[in-house]
Amino acid sequence: MPGKLNYRRLKEFTGQEIALSDWQKITQERINDLAAGTGDRQWIHVDEEKAKKSPMKGTVAHSFLLLSLLPSFLYQIEGIADRVMMAVNYGLNRVRFTSPVKPGARIRNRIVLKDVEKRVFLKVLTTTENTVEIQGKEKPALVAEFLVLLYL
Repeated sequence: MPGKLNYRRLKEFTGQEIALSDWQKITQERINDLAAGTGDRQWIHVDEEKAKKSPMKGTVAHSFLLLSLLPSFLYQIEGIADRVMMAVNYGLNRVRFTSPVKPGARIRNRIVLKDVEKRVFLKVLTTTENTVEIQGKEKPALVAEFLVLLYL
């Protein structure tokens, strides 16, 4: 999104892919850290021995770990961090966790700008469609509409 960032400029990109993030590796350590921080220590996430005997054949990342990465993917959009005063998570619309992510997998986010709505004084509400892909897999891990209020 080269050029000055404002409502009109953002509106021009509606319906277009605006970013494809870098690949990020999901590690067991990262999964364990989320479990420690949230208290969600369900065995399918943290007990590697027990999880080997499950239908998943190993541990899997928490779905909410993937969801929590959406803001970091947003800031990978070239220059966006430098061109907004502040970005505030506003909410989520349709969210689907469509495929498990195992430790060692690499994920990335494909972001499409779905809507831009002008708000009061220098605020713009953006709706993006986020598809978190798993390297080497056809089915994505996550598909979600993410609403972010940008203060320009």
